[in-house]
Amino acid sequence: MAAREAFVRYRKLLVALAIILGTALIVVAVIYWVEPAGSLPSFFPGHEAGSSHHHVKHGIAAFLVGLACFAFAWFNSGPKKSAAQASDAG
Repeated sequence: MAAREAFVRYRKLLVALAIILGTALIVVAVIYWVEPAGSLPSFFPGHEAGSSHHHVKHGIAAFLVGLACFAFAWFNSGPKKSAAQASDAG
């Protein structure tokens, strides 16, 4: 049972990390949509000094990956069926 307890503990940690990462990526997406390339922080991909171009595709990509992180967290946070319940359902 020690392995199962460790699995549950790490699964909870992964869910928390996925929620944090998903939130951060959606914030990054909004920054890409709102700020022109010249105003982006210099560590963002697509930063171009003096540019007024908006990186819409970068924002869409960050938004979709953020949603994928939320979906991962959602599917891994629900109750798990035990082996006995799974065999009864089939």
